[in-house]
Amino acid sequence: MANQEPATPPLRIVEKHSGAVRWMHWINFPLLFLMILSGFMIYWADSIPGQGPGQGQLHRVYRIGIGSFTLFRFFPDSFYSLLRLSHHFPQGLGLHALGMWLFTANGVAYVLFLALSGQWRNIVPGAGPKYNPAQRLAYTAVLLMGAGSVLTGIAIWKPVSLHLLTSLCGGYQTARWLHFWLTLAFCVFFLVHVLQVFHAGWNNLRSMIVGAELVPASLPATPDEGSSHD
Repeated sequence: MANQEPATPPLRIVEKHSGAVRWMHWINFPLLFLMILSGFMIYWADSIPGQGPGQGQLHRVYRIGIGSFTLFRFFPDSFYSLLRLSHHFPQGLGLHALGMWLFTANGVAYVLFLALSGQWRNIVPGAGPKYNPAQRLAYTAVLLMGAGSVLTGIAIWKPVSLHLLTSLCGGYQTARWLHFWLTLAFCVFFLVHVLQVFHAGWNNLRSMIVGAELVPASLPATPDEGSSHD
């Protein structure tokens, strides 16, 4: 008698992510890539070591050290040579300005959607059951990081005409410092996010592509099941 394969348990489709959330999530990937790549082109002009007295300040924002002592300097010449990002300062400014408007528009649209649809409850810590506390904290933090990146970027871009914003950011140099570290924080978030996606598996990634995931029919429905909508 032939061995029979075990029966596949019945599954059900559970809606998880709305179409709007999925679109704005995936749009952010190329926009962040454009912003970070063009940002490296801009940083190159500030990463050239000084050639004379007083020129050491050229890269003081992008280093770790105390006073004039530098323990570590970000982005050495070999980094730019490897990625062929050197001598592209004007192109970097143009691409960064383009990416800024698109990134800001996408971010504003996302926040408005969360507010109007009520899906902010899925993200704000303690407001909903959809994500665990660590996820809600991370997703709230990345929204604040996005807002901070835009505000500090504008403060750097228009330090004279928007001097009040630049002052609120702590001045021009402090705004540059904050903008730089927010960029690195985005890079860390992206790497952790990708690792979490691989750890969660295909079913979780599929839900961000098609909007739903497959779960065993025997599992009880969660309070937020079916709450996502376009």
